[in-house]
Amino acid sequence: QVQLVESGGGLVEAGGSLRLSCTSSGTTFNWYVMGWFRRAPGKEREFVAAISRNGDSTEYSDSVKGRFTISRDNAKNTVYLQMDSSKAEDTAVYYCAADHDLTIKRSGAEYDYWGQGTQVTVSS
Repeated sequence: QVQLVESGGGLVEAGGSLRLSCTSSGTTFNWYVMGWFRRAPGKEREFVAAISRNGDSTEYSDSVKGRFTISRDNAKNTVYLQMDSSKAEDTAVYYCAADHDLTIKRSGAEYDYWGQGTQVTVSS
């Protein structure tokens, strides 16, 4: 069983930066592809970014590419989402997720474990 705990959410002005963290319990963190998803009010959950097991491959949604950066520190069992040049439309609850697989997936249905989410609000 993997438990994921997100932190770092909060209020940021448009154009500002925020870094989200997600820490995993257990000792097999590097067995998992890690992803970030978000759900805005009244909208469906959407893929934001994901990173391979060893961190050498990343994928981003078109809406955040060039502004957000996903990274991981396997020694700390933690994955990060650096959010720069924030926009009002980035306002959402952000979730991290773990997929026990070899390749990056963009579908949330492929992920095995989820955190409880952290709220990010971007003021315009």
